[in-house]
Amino acid sequence: MITLKDILYKVSIEAVKGSTDATINKVEFDSRKVELNDVFVAIRGTISNGHDFIEKALNQGASVIVCDTFPDIIVNGVTYIQVKDTNLALAFLASNYYENPSQNLKLVGITGTNGKTTIASLLYQLFKKAGYKVGLLSTVKILVDNEEFPATHTTPDSLTINYYLSEMNKVGVEFCFMEVSSHGIHQKRTEGLLFSGGIFTNLSHDHLDYHSSFAEYRDVKKSFFDYLPKTAFVLTNVDDKNGNLMLQNTKAKKLTYALKSYADYKASILENQLSGLLLKINGNEVWVKLIGTFNAYNLLAIYGTAVELGLDSLEVLRLLSELESVSGRFQFIVSDDKITAIVDYAHTPDALENVLGTINDIRTKNEQLITVVGCGGNRDKTKRPIMANIASTLSNKVILTSDNPRDEDPTDILMDMEKGVEPQNHRKTLSILDRKQAIKVACQLASPNDIILIAGKGHETYQEIRGVRHHFDDMETVKELLEERNQ
Repeated sequence: MITLKDILYKVSIEAVKGSTDATINKVEFDSRKVELNDVFVAIRGTISNGHDFIEKALNQGASVIVCDTFPDIIVNGVTYIQVKDTNLALAFLASNYYENPSQNLKLVGITGTNGKTTIASLLYQLFKKAGYKVGLLSTVKILVDNEEFPATHTTPDSLTINYYLSEMNKVGVEFCFMEVSSHGIHQKRTEGLLFSGGIFTNLSHDHLDYHSSFAEYRDVKKSFFDYLPKTAFVLTNVDDKNGNLMLQNTKAKKLTYALKSYADYKASILENQLSGLLLKINGNEVWVKLIGTFNAYNLLAIYGTAVELGLDSLEVLRLLSELESVSGRFQFIVSDDKITAIVDYAHTPDALENVLGTINDIRTKNEQLITVVGCGGNRDKTKRPIMANIASTLSNKVILTSDNPRDEDPTDILMDMEKGVEPQNHRKTLSILDRKQAIKVACQLASPNDIILIAGKGHETYQEIRGVRHHFDDMETVKELLEERNQ
């Protein structure tokens, strides 16, 4: 039996009306899920305000209301807790309700614009191969050791995080790797968690539809490291101009990784081929199956993290050589007539430039590079012309198309992208609204040995149009179209 006062530890309370001895069932912030004797936390979101649903929660049986402003009508027998920040209160309530599960395993958070999913997923892979029970909280999926659950957000809400960490405790998970998004940090979803380590990958143009400026986006990322305990470590990419900034106020052990700069964990690329990379990491050579400079950084972060978590450095190198690429991250197939099709999640200017740069470094230039790319609706509009400019500059042919238009008119998104195509690149750029048709045209334009890059959606298996998700898988589509071509 849990009482309200059992879960109030660390919650900063401004006022209380009613008894904190009340027995509670569970904690909810979605009024639709409230049941008898639940705690309802009223969250002010970007779309709706939980304070507008207090009456509904009470009608469904809530016995405790956590809010930042008391409602006009106070119901007898209900306990009201006033707090300054309900997001922060929810984080502590969730941790306490699930008995602070992050304290019973080693939790590592990965933040930055690009590389979060790859690093988290490959750390999961590596520690599984090393014989440990491992957890994963990522954009692609949630894993409680061997059991898989669907993911809905890069960083889930506090209740979901703590629920899955609690499930990990039950099966004896020792390590958990978690993507930490700027939205998640800003909305206090990671508060109340005990992290053993934090990784900073890089910072580039993204999420300016949510954050008011790049400086705010950067500072939100930095705040994750500011609050890490002295028992944790921070591993930061110092080749990124914001890498050292992340270390400024942290109490955690400070560590660095780099390909170009002096660092604690240093690597150089000896060979870069479509079949993999030959890396030299802290003096030792290792062949890996992943491709490109961006993956050299990812693998170096993985190596440093594994060593800091206590694995033997030579054993880590052996395990690195066995790692397989993550779904939708530089996944490629080669057709019967030797056309290479690559699917990648690159949905920011920096990520797109990295992927195209990697392909151009590997290819002989005797073949064409054909890029299919779109931009999402209801998201940062300023990156659209930049991404079209990068694609049209670094490719032989470009097809601008639809991504997830969401509630926007996809034609408007394409027009925004087209503004970034410079006059000299107009002749090699097409705009095709239908994504499948765009991929089909790319396949028709390709000759043997050419390379097709399909960027933007990666692992996603849907297109979101006017609030409805329609099945769409880039890899499935390009496989089918290349097979049709050879029939």
